Formats: sequence, structure tokens, C-alpha cells
Amino acid sequence: MSTVWSRRAVLAGGGVALLGAAAAGVADGVLPGRTFVRHELGLDGADGSVPDVEPGPLRSGAFSSRARGGRRTGWTIAWPPHARVGASLPVAVVLHGRRNDHTTAFGGRHLGLDRFLAQAVHGGATPFAIASVDGGSAYWHDRRDGDGAATMVVEEFLPLLASHGLDVARLALMGWSMGGFGSLHLAGVLGHARVSAVAAMSPALWHRFADTAPGAFDDAADFARTTDFGRQHRLDGVRVRIDCGRDDPFFSATRDYVAGFANRPAGGFEPGAHTMGYWRRLAPTQVRFVAEALT
Repeated sequence: MSTVWSRRAVLAGGGVALLGAAAAGVADGVLPGRTFVRHELGLDGADGSVPDVEPGPLRSGAFSSRARGGRRTGWTIAWPPHARVGASLPVAVVLHGRRNDHTTAFGGRHLGLDRFLAQAVHGGATPFAIASVDGGSAYWHDRRDGDGAATMVVEEFLPLLASHGLDVARLALMGWSMGGFGSLHLAGVLGHARVSAVAAMSPALWHRFADTAPGAFDDAADFARTTDFGRQHRLDGVRVRIDCGRDDPFFSATRDYVAGFANRPAGGFEPGAHTMGYWRRLAPTQVRFVAEALT
């Protein structure tokens, strides 16, 4: 069971409590020690909050994915307010983080992208739909065990979205953490002919296979085939936005990845950790960026 520590308790308890909180966070595998301490002390910026607005209609379902070896694969589509289900709208496909699923992108208890979409459209942004699908923990690329999450998105999920009336001829991709990596990778694979924009938050990027999370890649050869480093040119013609907190464990790799673009992407680096609060803070800007790209 995770140990929950309030900032007030950490501050009041002094050094012993601070070390105890850090140890709990590291043991839980949630945050590296320095990042956890800075988060508990409130040094990584304010958490964002999901806007209290009425979202548009949502539809969810599931299918047995041949590309994923028959795995049951759930999905959700969120339309903007006042749009009818089945309306022909552009769409942003959202790729979730590790240990998440298609539901994590939506709702007031999670990332709340349907609410941020409603807020943006009420503010005059171009209406579009947001869709998310289960990708397991395969890091959004086809794996040796037969879990082909990338193939599933292209060959199964996009046709499903088209069957619901959405325009998938040229889409946007969004994602956070594992899904941030996945959105950048898939945008590079599809190229500007299919992808108008990609918006990634805290992408799970590593310089070397030896640094990767267990299970993220099959082996060093899989990492070499899939890494986004050195392949930034594949996103030429795609509008790119990348945001990552300076207290995020992926900050250094993301900073180096961004530096490898011939033209610097939109976005940037500010105080923030690898947390839902940070992603909620960035969500309004990311949604507006996608809306402008889909105009």
C-alpha cells in the first residue's frame, strides 16, 4: 500500500519526516527521490484542475484485436459539446501512459480531456473529437509476443473511428508518458501525409537501451529499431508540441530530443513532475494547439 504524505506534514516533521516521505515514494516506484521530495515541498509548480464544464457526448466499446493477439481492446470517443454522435469531425487519437487504459484520458477523476475540449470549444476553438484506445504496456510499438499496438491503431482503430463518422484522413496524435513516446513514434511512422499534429507530454524517452524501463522494449535491437532519437526529421511537415517538467525523470532525454529538431517544436520546459497534476496543467494548451492544427 502506498504511503500518502501531505506537504504540511512533511514540512512540520522536519528532516526525519522528509526522508521518510522520500523513501516511501521511491519504494513505491512512483517518483525518483529528488523528484518526490520537490513535489511534496511544492517546488514543481501548481497542479492543474479539470474544468467544471459539461462535456460533449461520449461513446465507449471494445473489440477483439487481431493485431494484439486477440486481446480485448476498449475504446472511448468524446465529441465536443453540441456535436451529434457520428458528426464528421477531425479527430485526435490519444495514447495513454503505462498502467493506464482508454478511460484515463477522460472524466473529472482522470485527465479530463473531454472537459478541456469542451472548455476550448466554448472559447472559440475548432471543434474536434478525441478518441483513446487500450494499448496495454507495449509502449505503442509491435512486440515480439504478438501485441501489435501500433498496427492495431492504424489498421483497426482508425477504421473504427471512420465508421463513427470521424475524419481520419489526416489526424492528430496526443499522449503522455508511454503514450507521449508512442504518439511521437507513430507520427513519425505515418508522416505528414496522415498526421497534421502531435502533442506529447512527458514522453518516455531514453538515450540507451540500458536505461529503459523493464519490458518497454524486447531487447537492444528492438530499442534501436524504435527509438525516436535521430529520427526527428520524420516529423517534417507535422506540427509538433512537446512539454516536459524540469522535475520529470524524462526531462534530460526529452530536452536532448527536442534539441535534435532542425526547427524547435512548440512547448517547452517548466517546473513540473511526472504527475497527473502537471499533465492537467498542460492540457488546455495542448488541446488548443491541436485545435489550431486541425483547423
